[in-house]
Amino acid sequence: MMSQSNDGPAQAPRSVSASGSLPAASVAEHADTAHGYQRRHSLRFWVEVRRQLGRRRTLGVFALMAAMPLVLIAAFAFGSPEDTGPSSRINLFDVATAGGFNFVLLVFFATTGFFLVVVFALFFGDTVAVEAQWGSLRYLLASPVPRTVLLWRKLQVALFLSVLAVLTLVAVSLLAGTIAYGWNPVASPAGTVIETGDMWWRLAAMVGYMIVNLLMVGALAFYLSVRTDAPLAAVGGTVFIVIVSSILGQVEALESLRNALPTTYNFAWIGMLSDPPDTADMATGIAWSLGYSVVLFVLAFWHFRRKDVTS
Repeated sequence: MMSQSNDGPAQAPRSVSASGSLPAASVAEHADTAHGYQRRHSLRFWVEVRRQLGRRRTLGVFALMAAMPLVLIAAFAFGSPEDTGPSSRINLFDVATAGGFNFVLLVFFATTGFFLVVVFALFFGDTVAVEAQWGSLRYLLASPVPRTVLLWRKLQVALFLSVLAVLTLVAVSLLAGTIAYGWNPVASPAGTVIETGDMWWRLAAMVGYMIVNLLMVGALAFYLSVRTDAPLAAVGGTVFIVIVSSILGQVEALESLRNALPTTYNFAWIGMLSDPPDTADMATGIAWSLGYSVVLFVLAFWHFRRKDVTS
């Protein structure tokens, strides 16, 4: 039996969905007016970061980032770079042991096509879907946390962790490579030599480009994460699409259509080794990546605001 409040007339009960949860429009309407609610204090950034850093998945990713350069150094210790054979577009293996910067470039070349793709797909694809899988998503929204605030905070933390993982890989590679091979000017496979002082800003440009280029991977994983309650489906689906894109990029019959594939400009950062640097492909790659990312992020927010959250 429904009782009336002494403060005023009884209000009509809110409509609920077939699953028994409040519709998205009703939650969004009343979230900002809840008693004691302050938007800026809901789901704080560093609270979510500490929560994610405490997960074994996150710790495992950073452990792999730190271990990857050490594994490559061990591989070179047991063999010679010449034994690795020619690489696809530029042979960085032959000069990998020329110094710390050269070793970093090799690590970039070895991880760009797949390893870093998995890292971005994991951090972005494991955002919303894992909360749904754990059954905690509806409780987060009932705190109350507006859907846009929740999704925006998840996006910020995923991007922060992904960038931090890339920087960890760069820092460990440079430190380990310098200890193993010395601090020397960069020996380009094209025969040019880049001084270490000049290499710093080139390295920063390479890292920045790689992050922006991989943002497209993160955006795809993020979109799939709000469409499914299975984190593995979001992460695996993203990696599968990237692999298919890489395969299609090798089909010459597609001609100019290959330029629109997400993986076409993965290695455009190599242009920074030219003298002067060749940034044409990097600019095109950034434009495509940002274009794809904006569309996917908008679709993710649009779908999540209208999604019937039952888990």
